[in-house]
Amino acid sequence: MMPETLLQGRNGTLFYVLAQIALRYALVIALVAVLCIPLVTGPWVTMLQVLGAGHLFLAFALSLAIHWVRKAQSAENKARLHGINETQEQIEELFAMTDTLQSADSNADAAQVLRATSRKLLPGCGVALYVFNNSRDRLDLIDSWDMPEGYAASDSLVPSNCWALKRGKDHFNNPQEQSLCCSHYIGDVASIEVPMMARGQVFGLLVLGDRGGKCSNVDKARRIARALADSTSLALSNISLREQLRTQSLRDPMTGLYNRRYMEDTLDRFLALAQRQHQSTSVLMIDLDNFKTLNDEHGHAKGDAVLKDVAANVVGALRPSDIVCRYGGEELLVILPDCGIDDALMRAEQVRARIESLSEQHGCRVTASIGVASIPETAKSSGDLLSASDAALYEAKAMGKNQVHAAPPVMTKKAGENVTARLVVS
Repeated sequence: MMPETLLQGRNGTLFYVLAQIALRYALVIALVAVLCIPLVTGPWVTMLQVLGAGHLFLAFALSLAIHWVRKAQSAENKARLHGINETQEQIEELFAMTDTLQSADSNADAAQVLRATSRKLLPGCGVALYVFNNSRDRLDLIDSWDMPEGYAASDSLVPSNCWALKRGKDHFNNPQEQSLCCSHYIGDVASIEVPMMARGQVFGLLVLGDRGGKCSNVDKARRIARALADSTSLALSNISLREQLRTQSLRDPMTGLYNRRYMEDTLDRFLALAQRQHQSTSVLMIDLDNFKTLNDEHGHAKGDAVLKDVAANVVGALRPSDIVCRYGGEELLVILPDCGIDDALMRAEQVRARIESLSEQHGCRVTASIGVASIPETAKSSGDLLSASDAALYEAKAMGKNQVHAAPPVMTKKAGENVTARLVVS
């Protein structure tokens, strides 16, 4: 039997055509020889018999060869049709994943979509998804699934230890063949690492571990892994862009503190919650002393540096639950939930001391005056709270600056006292 590879593709088609032509000629010659036998005598009869028998045998052999060609080509067509159907299914899965990823709001959502698709398209591989953190100095593990026993996905990776990220190309880790492996790779399981790039920037890393232990599964999955990485990287890019826009809409670009719009919404929410739970909420109104003079004498670059350090020190002096906002210019506002006036005064003094300690670092005098107000001790509403803290701030300024001043307590109505409207002359 002839090798099957010679009977497939273009070689098989050519062989099939030539075999059919030869079969026809063999049958014609055999028929002519049989018809001529009664017309001749002597040794010609034997020659015609041998010629006819030989061509009949040749026709039989050619018919068998044609059968083998048909069988091989039928198997090839079935395999090709199966490959087309499989590719079509993979394309449909990838389109469905891409469509679903458009609704992902976070990296965890993107990992869930990737998990569902990879289990259908890459049944022989485990997957781990890494994404760059905000400072882009490491990649954090978002999720991993179906990893083989010999491979443990670490919680974070350093880009300088990964050949895939340094080269910007897919990289195989196969310790069994003593190939070049990434420094962060530990284990005996073959894996492939695919950088996830979009808009010319790397957003993450897709790691596939071979559940068979060798490199056969991940080698076959390389094309699918690249398609999965490309689709997921676009989703990660969109998520990162939306996060940046959300941050820009909520935070001050220079100091990184929350902006005034966020402060107003948050203050109303905290005050409503404190009222339901019968808790106090305090605010600190902070204003840097003589900040205009500092800008005039040392330049606006120095003023910006001082303001950034002041913002960082204020955040460092408070609780994670406290909200620090840039109220405007060199004024900062701090919201202290579940904090009475006495605790607020103590925290304000800590903040003032930390701000004053920046004077030596910057080579100029840096101080701040702070006004403190609290609900329900010194105000009854959010508007009154801000007005009271602002008034206390100006009292601190008038008393010599670089100090903390509390708003006066709210005057309560005495029994039987009549309250009359006051006329304000402007």
